[in-house]
Order: sequence, then C-alpha cells, then structure tokens
Amino acid sequence: MARILIAEDERDIRELIAFTLKFAGHEVIATSNGEEALQAALSEKPDLILLDVRMPRMSGYQACEKIKADPGTSQIPVVFLSAKGQESEVKTGMDAGADEYILKPFSPDQLTARIKSILANHHAHGGG
Repeated sequence: MARILIAEDERDIRELIAFTLKFAGHEVIATSNGEEALQAALSEKPDLILLDVRMPRMSGYQACEKIKADPGTSQIPVVFLSAKGQESEVKTGMDAGADEYILKPFSPDQLTARIKSILANHHAHGGG
C-alpha cells in the first residue's frame, strides 16, 4: 500500500490514525509537530502526508507551504485534518497547497476511504 506521514500533536489521535492506517495496510511514519513532519517528508518521501493544522513548533499550514515549496516533496499530496471547518480555515489550507481537507471527528472508515481515493487520483494524474 502507501507510505503515509502523519503529523498530529495529540498522542491519542495520532495513535488512532496510525492504527487505522496500519490496519488498512499502509506503512506509517508518525510525527508530533510541523517541524518533525517537514524533516520526515524531506527524508522519507512518503506517498501522502496528513497534517493537523494546530501544532507546536510549526503549524500544519507552514509545514505544508514548505513541503510544497521543495522540489523533492512538492508532488506529495497533503491532507489537512482539522476540527476547524470554517471556510476561511479550509481556504487557508488549500492556499497552502493542500490537496484535501478532512474534518475531525471522522470515522476510521471515512479516513481510509478518503485516503484511498486521494492516492488513486494522485496516481491517475501522473503523481507518485
């Protein structure tokens, strides 16, 4: 399946997402803030990146902008996970370069289905 990088500062949520993705057959690289996520994206070159918006050290938006600005990682789809669903938040995320925006709370099935669809679209459009 895919190598997926997760950046989520809340341990319980990070572990739940990691468990869900591993159960679906994906390889998971878990980080707890935007700075770690950026470093891992550059070194690991995952197939997909899931970023929480509000994190210490560097927000998901800042990490996404840096990931999308680097030629080595710019093609990797980035998905924001956020409890904030206001249009302005979603727009900020999409402007930062995100491919999708998934609102919390979500069910494990919802998450795996969305990820499967994002990966399929990415490969269909010549990514990866």
